[in-house]
Amino acid sequence: MVIKTGGADILSASLEDYLKGIFHIIAEKQAARAKDISERLNVNSSSVTGALHALAKRELINYEPYDIITLTEKGKMVAEDVIRRHDALRDFFVKVLQVDEIVAEEGACKMEHAVPTPILDRLIKFVQFVEVCPRAGTEWIKESRYYCQHGKARENCEMCISLCLEALRKGKIGGKD
Repeated sequence: MVIKTGGADILSASLEDYLKGIFHIIAEKQAARAKDISERLNVNSSSVTGALHALAKRELINYEPYDIITLTEKGKMVAEDVIRRHDALRDFFVKVLQVDEIVAEEGACKMEHAVPTPILDRLIKFVQFVEVCPRAGTEWIKESRYYCQHGKARENCEMCISLCLEALRKGKIGGKD
């Protein structure tokens, strides 16, 4: 899959994964080497070398054979964007859809490369809204999980609304507490 990453640069999902990996390695070790990247992404060294040349050509990394690898400012911005997309998708899957962390992580890794920015921004706002809305919030998410597991809602919707209104009046939900 090939995607546009802002500006005129087009990166494959694979090259985005390399940037993300380099970003995380640098955060952990302060520098990245080809061997670190190979181990982190579980790819052979010739694949790493090809990717490093492609990223250096696009001025996303500083790379010389057998030397440390660093991100350029532009490369850091692209890596942070990929990580932002990944984290937003994973959070949506875990917090809203109540998907298992491992499954959510795998899904986010696959989808992070394709989600357009306007959709991602809306998804982030939706998660924020669900967490603070008096008609939603954490209890609503729990009930959503029940619905997903059983294919039906519980028989207590009226009681739930009453409790929600009571909590809202007391200022305990809706961002007032």
